[in-house]
Amino acid sequence: MNDAVRIVLIDDNPGSVELLSTALARPGVAIHMALNPAEGLELVRSLRPQLVVTDLVMPGMDGLEVLRQVLEFDPSIDVLLMTAHYTTETAVAAIRNGAADYLQKPVKIALLRERVAQLLAAADKRRKVRSAAFDESDLSFEGMIARSDRMWQLFALVQRIAPHYRSALVTGPTGTGKDLIASAIHRLSGVSGKFVVLNCSAVVETLFESELFGHVKGAFTGADLDKTGLLEMANDGTLFLDEIGDMPLTTQAKLLRALQNQEFLPVGSLKLRKVNVRIIAATHHDLRAAISEGRFREDLYYRLSMVELRVPPLRERPEDIPLLARHFTRKFGREFRKQVTGLTPRAQIVLERYPWPGNVRELEHAIGRACMLAENPLVDIADLPEALTGQHEITAEEPKSDALTLADQERRIVENALREAAGNQSEAARRLGIGRDALRYKMKRYNLSA
Repeated sequence: MNDAVRIVLIDDNPGSVELLSTALARPGVAIHMALNPAEGLELVRSLRPQLVVTDLVMPGMDGLEVLRQVLEFDPSIDVLLMTAHYTTETAVAAIRNGAADYLQKPVKIALLRERVAQLLAAADKRRKVRSAAFDESDLSFEGMIARSDRMWQLFALVQRIAPHYRSALVTGPTGTGKDLIASAIHRLSGVSGKFVVLNCSAVVETLFESELFGHVKGAFTGADLDKTGLLEMANDGTLFLDEIGDMPLTTQAKLLRALQNQEFLPVGSLKLRKVNVRIIAATHHDLRAAISEGRFREDLYYRLSMVELRVPPLRERPEDIPLLARHFTRKFGREFRKQVTGLTPRAQIVLERYPWPGNVRELEHAIGRACMLAENPLVDIADLPEALTGQHEITAEEPKSDALTLADQERRIVENALREAAGNQSEAARRLGIGRDALRYKMKRYNLSA
């Protein structure tokens, strides 16, 4: 029985404890019951279980205090809270305090079994990732792969908040995969509607309201037909507002009202339309700085950031670089129908030493270019973009590379690429093997213009 999964149930209602025990009983699971919080915490300390299931409202000590003491004793123990007074706000607050999940009483047995199975499977996967011996399939979560603790903490938070949130804010630098996190939240939320995307940086300011709320025929010149807005298209689903920091202030005010009331007016219409929609916003901007500069509404920020998830840049999780490089090498090998099987040790060293300002997107583009050029089964330094290796042709006017700092060399490489591309940023980025956002970052860093 030493290898059994241990679950501690804490509830002052004997009938509820018996019901939960019966529902979760199965081979390989050892269930321990307590009718008061103090007794339950003693079981936790002596047994160190994988999971604690506790009621929220109990005499002497509430479930939040049980949660605090369990996590103080061992943060790796998952705690599932139950309450007869469920609200989205209390659920999200409990999860932000460290709860693994939050269910409404009376608990549906099928839902309880499903959530407990998910929690135990996720905990097992986290343990495998942290161990020295692991299978690469263990490192996948909703189409994303990582080995770093920071990413797996983020994945755990995504899994926990997905069934409960009404709005969420995903932050992080460009190229980190904020859209993938948003898509994972939608899939795990269990909503029946679509995942609808609006890229706020790609919409002309005058068309924002029409895109978001739709319009009726004759609302403005050129409005020959009724148009359904993206908010209505996402009814019973999720609306993903990418780069929300670029949304105009006037539209922000109307979006806030729509979120608060779950209703909106199409442009030119006098009839309110009701929706049931969840909102995920993403940005690489510092919204607090934008608020202080008057470019973003503070009330909208607090509405969206009820749940905030930060995607770390690649430089903060270097242990993910070799894993991602192997993944992209296999991907592009298949795509280009080439027998590329991996990278040479020295190419791997170059990848691990580079700061990756364009993050995972820049790494993907660099490996894609390398696989396209590779003539051998292993990608080597010569196949990598010059921006990574610091190699470029020295002209008569240029000092030798050993007289330059790494930053000076990178600046000259970017200058050369822009000059050869006649100022075309897309072409320059292609020549460098990086994304356009990464190029703009470098241009800004070195005060370069097209």
